[in-house]
Amino acid sequence: MTDGHKRLLAGAGWISSLCWVAVVLDGFDLVVLGALIPTLTGGESPFMTKPEATFVSTISLVGMTLGALLIGAMTDRFGRRKSMIWAVAAFSLATLACAFAHDWVQLAIYRFLAGFGLGGCLPTAIALVTEFSRGQAGKASTRVMTGYHVGAVATALLGLALLPTLGWRAMFIAGALPGLVLVPLMLMHLPESPAFLLAKGRRDEAEAIARANGISIEIASAPVEGVPAQTAGALFRAPLLRNSIGIWVTSFMGLLLVYALNTWLPTLMIQAGYGLQQGLLLLLLMNIGAICGLLVAGQVGDRIGLKPAAILWFLASAGFLAALSVKVPALALYPLVFVTGCFVFSAQVLVYAYTAANHPPAIRATALGMAAGIGRIGAISGPLLGGTLVSLGVGHPWGFYVFAIVGLLAAIAITTTQVMKQKV
Repeated sequence: MTDGHKRLLAGAGWISSLCWVAVVLDGFDLVVLGALIPTLTGGESPFMTKPEATFVSTISLVGMTLGALLIGAMTDRFGRRKSMIWAVAAFSLATLACAFAHDWVQLAIYRFLAGFGLGGCLPTAIALVTEFSRGQAGKASTRVMTGYHVGAVATALLGLALLPTLGWRAMFIAGALPGLVLVPLMLMHLPESPAFLLAKGRRDEAEAIARANGISIEIASAPVEGVPAQTAGALFRAPLLRNSIGIWVTSFMGLLLVYALNTWLPTLMIQAGYGLQQGLLLLLLMNIGAICGLLVAGQVGDRIGLKPAAILWFLASAGFLAALSVKVPALALYPLVFVTGCFVFSAQVLVYAYTAANHPPAIRATALGMAAGIGRIGAISGPLLGGTLVSLGVGHPWGFYVFAIVGLLAAIAITTTQVMKQKV
């Protein structure tokens, strides 16, 4: 056994922590530009105009979409470990470059490049924690995804501390430095997936890593019944094609809701007459609710099944979003928004957990990358849909009715999928 292999085994217990921190940085990106746009577009000599800011925001999501679609295939070909390290290094360096942009065009280019790494980070992290989850895929996936909303909340708080004193460039530096520290830690402590090593004929390494983590190498590498060719093309053929379409539609709807609400909830609440401070507080409260919801969703998914849990979560999301259309006293509104966040923001993560658990290792990361990539198209569509409703003056209450319908469509889409069985 090589010294490098021994180091990886010694760091095997770091898997969840390293992936969680990487997802925290993804969450940072979720809200950082929104937090900086007022500063970048305001003042006597703004860094960019509002239309230019809209382009920068959109192009970063396009980069994430392409990154998610491409890195899934890379991960299944080159390995989870290499792809994860590459993704974190790429988005950290590009985010650091954003701090030194001279104009909005450079900022757009750097944000687009950062999007490639960020888009690939999430599906790779979920693939890794699923393969080391010891049969608790739902709990492992949802727990690592709490980092997404921890990052969103932390960024909002970081903005309050840094923007008044150090300016907007400091925010990008603060977002990049943890990633640059994370890369060497991953090089030392992140092991490769045993299932991937088996596929590459490296059985001794696979068995050593599996033993160190208490997982069954046979179950980890088991094929799926009825899927003779477990390559990326299997996602587009029976019996997986129906599942692929159902998951893609669900992921599109799920991320549409996440990004639309993160972008427009304060404005929708202002239209309802609650005021700016309340609107921002409600956005923070919804993301805190998301963290609590994720901790519960994974356990429920492992107990009743990830597919039934996802259906339940999207149905509950639809109901609570519809309820937000009714103006209620603040004492009732705060718990209502909190519970809405519990369901809406964790429903999408159940889709990722279900996708990971429902595909064989040979195409797991590709399946996750496709789900995340198509979901990012929903992420682009969500703010556009919310903005259209707001500009038409119908954001409240009709915006919440539209979002409730989106949640209902997601529940219907995931219902059309079939739970696949592995040969063990």
